[in-house]
Amino acid sequence: MTAEAPAQPPVVGTPEPDFAVGPRRSHLALCLGVLALGALALGWSAINGIFHHNQTLRAIGPVPEWVDGTGSTLVVTALSWLLATRTAGRPLISAGLALVLSVGSLLVGGRVLLTGAAVMTCVVGAVYAVMVTVPAVTWLRAVREVVLAAVVALLTALAAVGFEPTVSTERFDLAALFLALGLVFTIVYRLGAGLHGLGRRGLFVVASGLAVLVATLAYAELLRRYGVQSFVSSLLDFADWTTARIGAFPRPLVVLLGIPALVWGTHLRARRRQGWWVCAFGVAATVPLATSLVSPDSSYQEAGLRALYALVLGALVGYVLIRLDLVFTGTKGRRGRRAEEAGPHRPEPSRFAAL
Repeated sequence: MTAEAPAQPPVVGTPEPDFAVGPRRSHLALCLGVLALGALALGWSAINGIFHHNQTLRAIGPVPEWVDGTGSTLVVTALSWLLATRTAGRPLISAGLALVLSVGSLLVGGRVLLTGAAVMTCVVGAVYAVMVTVPAVTWLRAVREVVLAAVVALLTALAAVGFEPTVSTERFDLAALFLALGLVFTIVYRLGAGLHGLGRRGLFVVASGLAVLVATLAYAELLRRYGVQSFVSSLLDFADWTTARIGAFPRPLVVLLGIPALVWGTHLRARRRQGWWVCAFGVAATVPLATSLVSPDSSYQEAGLRALYALVLGALVGYVLIRLDLVFTGTKGRRGRRAEEAGPHRPEPSRFAAL
């Protein structure tokens, strides 16, 4: 009588994360189509403004006055739908509210309503520019995510200008920045499992980011109000000297905090969800990019060059932060890092699905 072989226990695989299904393709295609249509309208107006001396454009005729407002309305409506979808909100309500507020401000007019619509556009676009990113295993992929966020923020800048706000530049920038910070931290509080999931290292990172943000804003304000005139003049002269030679001077807040936070944060999210807390400080880059055209003294060329220089310098700072992070917490040696990059990573939903 032969002994029966012991039954082998069934092999249980690692369960796949239960992610929410993304939006319907028809809904997503419609929203992206509305966004593209608004971008084309704003791009037409921008090109006409840049090359208004061109004889061919003069023969075509000026851009109708309603194009700017219509393009801005389409863009902010589409961005509101995308942001609500990404954060598991109510897309129809968010997009409908943005549409009503935008159309109402254009029809009624007035300084307050148009400026409020521009602020709403900057906040929604800047926050969505951060939320649309996905985890990045390598530095180059993190840079790709930052470039995508910058493109969304620059499109938001065109939409904000389309409302033709009448603003004090400093107040407008601060209002958009604080509102965007409040919104993105509220969203990330849920995505990052609250403050209790940060740990000591995460709390240190968040506290450091807040310290850099507050110190930069406070120093700029104190320097503007109470700084020694000779020192302030020397800083302004250096900025003007740089602008005269390379076309623009990047904002320190974007270079030192916003872009590095997006680079390091997207890289960190490939391993830990607490990387969302680092990414939240990316609004320190996307908000200034979204408000870069609001100032009457700014131009399309200067805003584009300022964004380009900030991306390059900030990406280098982010590279240093990633390397320091890997030195202290990652696998030792180049071979170990390559194996870690090729191994399994923390999954996240697709770019347009709910987080």
